[in-house]
Order: sequence, then C-alpha cells, then structure tokens
Amino acid sequence: MTRVALQPAYVLHGKPYRDTSLLIEAFTPQHGRLGLVARGARAAKSRLRSLLQPFRPLLMSWIGRGDLLTLGAAEEHGAVPVLRGDALLSGFYLNELLLRLLQRHDPHPALFGRYDAALRVLAEYGHQDTGLQCVLRGFERHLLQEIGYGLVLDRDVVTGLPIAAEGVYRYDLERGPVRYAGGDANLVLHGRSLIALAGDALDDAVVLRDAKRLLREALARQLGPQPLRSRELYNELKDGFA
Repeated sequence: MTRVALQPAYVLHGKPYRDTSLLIEAFTPQHGRLGLVARGARAAKSRLRSLLQPFRPLLMSWIGRGDLLTLGAAEEHGAVPVLRGDALLSGFYLNELLLRLLQRHDPHPALFGRYDAALRVLAEYGHQDTGLQCVLRGFERHLLQEIGYGLVLDRDVVTGLPIAAEGVYRYDLERGPVRYAGGDANLVLHGRSLIALAGDALDDAVVLRDAKRLLREALARQLGPQPLRSRELYNELKDGFA
C-alpha cells in the first residue's frame, strides 16, 4: 500500500459512486492524473462535498495501490479562481482535454503549473474573447508538447531554414511546416503565425485564427473520433443565445 500526503491537486471530474461516495479524477503535479474514491463525500454533513469541485486548488492525501486509490483527506490550498460564462466553459474544455489525453500516474509538473495559471487568467480575463483564445491556444500547444506530440514551429522541415515571418507554409501534421508552393492544401498558414505560436505571442486575429486551425487538427489526431462534450455544450449554448 502506498500513502501520499498533502499533494497539490485539482478535481477534473466527479460522479456518484455507490450510496454516498464520489468517484473523482484528479490532476496532480508529481503523480499525474489519478482515480480516487472519496468515501462518504456525498453525505449531507461531509465537508468534502463542497471541496471536491472542479477549479478549486486543493491539497489531497490518498492511500492504495493500482489504478483506483482511496482519498484520505482534502483541504483548500490558496485562492479559488472564479470562472463564469465562456471562461467556465473553457475551464471544462481544459479539464476534458486532460482527461482524454493524459495517462493515469504519468506526472507532468510543468503542465500542472500551466493549468493552474490558465485557470487564473481565465478568471481575470475570460470575459474578453481574445484573452480567452490566447489561454486556450497556449495550453493546447503545451499539452501536445507534454504528451510527446509537439508541433514543429521554428523551421521548414524540408529545407531546414528558419520560418520566415513573411512566408506562407503548408503544415504537414506528420512532419511539420513546408514552404507553400500553391495548389490544394488543408493547412496553409502564415509564417508569422507559426513564430507567434512558438513564442506564446498570440496577439492578433490572423495569428489566433491560424493557431486555432492548426491546433484543432493536431488535437483531433490524438483525441480520435469521439467528440468533445465541452465543445458540443459550448456550441449548443451559443446557438441557444443566437
């Protein structure tokens, strides 16, 4: 049996388990994504009931072995970022990406730090569409990098030459960017967009549009055919307000 005490964590998802318990997926920096049983967490008088919610920074302790562990304790760990509207939907999107793309017990401390920072930026600037898009695109890029599918953004993979800001490139998802010579191509992107994405400098509409197209295609290859529920929910809500 392994005992781990007071580790930083976020709840990514939770669902009822048996009579009064909760089955949660948590994200931690040193132990990666974990499946935890929180016994009695749904009981009326349980203090865990309000704590084990997405986007709340926590310290968690657990015990067990294998793929499903038992939560021992949880307590608050710092200020809670308050997400509303589009920022809240974006937070659920980030959680779903982590659930779908991270393997259990595979630590990603740098990604945990980026996730924590992303939530706090969403809480502050999530009402601004450009700010929200910058957070999402930056997190998507770093997530792909962390799981071993990082994008080549600094050079033409055929010539080896650095990406030219004024150039136009066709992005081959198997290899990387190649100087565009005309004709049919799926992903044709501005060189300055590739440079900006590499430097997390997503500060104008053209760059954001190119980054979104590229990252959506790159993520789709890893996610497979099952659609993202958070993206469907976002589209449903937007249609409802149209």
